[in-house]
Amino acid sequence: MREDKRKRLAARGWKTGSAADFLGLSVEEARYVELRLRLSEGIRERRQRRHLTQTELARALRSSQSRVAKMEAGDPSVSLDLLVRSLLALGASNKDLAKLIG
Repeated sequence: MREDKRKRLAARGWKTGSAADFLGLSVEEARYVELRLRLSEGIRERRQRRHLTQTELARALRSSQSRVAKMEAGDPSVSLDLLVRSLLALGASNKDLAKLIG
C-alpha cells in the first residue's frame, strides 16, 4: 500500500497490517504460509514456462486438473509432499528448490 494512502486511512482511525497480523499468526506460522505460497508460485511459473496446461501436468503427476489448480492457488489441503513432487516433476533441481525455500 502506498504511504500516502496508509496515512489517510490512519487519520480516519483505520489500522493497517499484514495478513499475519490480521489472522494472529505466530512468526513460524507466517513463515510456513509464505513457504507454501512460494512453492505454489514456483509450480505455476515452471508449468507456464514449459507451456503445459494444468491438465497436462495433472496427467504427469497422476492427479487431476482441479488438484493442480489447488496446488497453484496455495490451497491448504495440498500437502507439502505433493508441492515438492510436482516441482521435481517439472524439472526443478535441488538448487531450484533451495532458492524457493530460501
